[in-house]
Amino acid sequence: MSATRVLVLNSGSSSVKYQLLDMRDSRRLAMGLVERIGEETSRLKHTLLTTGDSREWNGPIADHEAALKAVSEELAKDGLGLDSPELAAIGHRVVHGGQTFTEPTVIDEAVLTEIERLIPVAPLHNPANLTGIRTAQALRPDLPQVAVFDTAFHTTMPESAARYAIDLKTADEHRIRRYGFHGTSHAYVSRATAELLGKAPEEVNVIVLHLGNGASASAVRGGRCVDTSMGLTPLEGLVMGTRSGDLDPAVIFHLMRVGGMSTDEIDTLLNKKSGLIGLCGDNDMREIRRRVDEGDEEAQLAFDIYIHRLKKYIGAYYAVLGRVDAVAFTAGVGENASPVREAAIAGLEELGLAVDGELNAVRSGEPRLISPAHARVAVAVVPTDEELEIAAQTYALVAVGKNS
Repeated sequence: MSATRVLVLNSGSSSVKYQLLDMRDSRRLAMGLVERIGEETSRLKHTLLTTGDSREWNGPIADHEAALKAVSEELAKDGLGLDSPELAAIGHRVVHGGQTFTEPTVIDEAVLTEIERLIPVAPLHNPANLTGIRTAQALRPDLPQVAVFDTAFHTTMPESAARYAIDLKTADEHRIRRYGFHGTSHAYVSRATAELLGKAPEEVNVIVLHLGNGASASAVRGGRCVDTSMGLTPLEGLVMGTRSGDLDPAVIFHLMRVGGMSTDEIDTLLNKKSGLIGLCGDNDMREIRRRVDEGDEEAQLAFDIYIHRLKKYIGAYYAVLGRVDAVAFTAGVGENASPVREAAIAGLEELGLAVDGELNAVRSGEPRLISPAHARVAVAVVPTDEELEIAAQTYALVAVGKNS
């Protein structure tokens, strides 16, 4: 097909992130961010990546339609407008696809209806994703629009991993099960790790640790997810920047009955005031490590709890997989915080895991091994690229449609 460019849109409740890629060589042409949509102090920052030049605009942007029109105008200034015949499709990040969407999907009214039906299990994300899709459709109704779902990669989990041990009828009625998130990152990193080892994804078992402000782990057997740490929502699992991760559910009842807290107050506590920020007042790992180095006991406790939970998941997923070829660290903390990687692997030598101090200290934007040559299990740092993954899935789907 002659059109080879894909625009990737990630629409949040008050923001739009975007990247334009040329899929002939996976080259990024432009990227940007519109934030504070609906406020008088809206901001758009646009970067032409072929030259490195950036432009910034500040002022009111009323809604997502105005935001995407502004994005289109910025792209047009660089000869990359939405009306370009070289634009093959627009790929949208959609957080929750439930059990319905197991792969990238060309968007039509039925797809929109189903994404809308899933709003109760993703009230913060799916409405914003829908707004971005509908706005883009209005701007380019003739162009294929593709939804790539955060949950899709995890739909291969067996029922034994996806089900909670609650009454089946109640669970099915309310669609309560473990869906998992960060799927595009786990898919990309597990595949890139196999490539780093010189093997096909089908030959490799990988534990992927996506450690950012939100954090999740996955067990990937032969390219297919068999378990992941996030559940019905992104709250379950690892200790995160502001989320508690795993918690005795009775804590909620205790806070309601004894603490007199409302459902909304508990929701805010567990999602926005817990995790690292709840433990020590900071959710930036760089600041926490600085405080640890200065002897701050609160920061040390927060770091220790973070590592303890992380180590537990590595061990659990080792047991789930039976054989592990690699553990891959990714995302902001995973890619940049060498003390986190060192501490998470320390003491796991009997499992064949070890970190080489010199290799671990190297800062690089490239995928790399940080385990010693003799280690039975590789430990890798693999920078994630969710936008490229969305663009690749979008383009592959559209290209098949054009050529069929």
